[in-house]
Amino acid sequence: MNLNVLLLLGAYMFCAGLILSITRKNAIMILIGIELMLNASNLNFIVFSQQADNVLDGQLFSLFVIVLAAAEAAVGLAIIVQMYRKFRTTELDRVNSIQKG
Repeated sequence: MNLNVLLLLGAYMFCAGLILSITRKNAIMILIGIELMLNASNLNFIVFSQQADNVLDGQLFSLFVIVLAAAEAAVGLAIIVQMYRKFRTTELDRVNSIQKG
């Protein structure tokens, strides 16, 4: 594929994840947006490493980001489960209002 097409796809994925994580109030949707941004960065790492003829560096860095994303997802989901058990909601605005009041 063309380099520009892949880079634009990565940029669109990153922007979609950023918009998703900023505009949503649900903790699960925010976590999905963050994961989408991490996957977009992985795509860009792979594309840049293919272009620079240094394939191994981009793939290793992407693998490292995937491992960190898995750990982030596990910790994030554990926090969301505990938040739901305590407050019976995953909406961050409602959790903040319950804690204050």
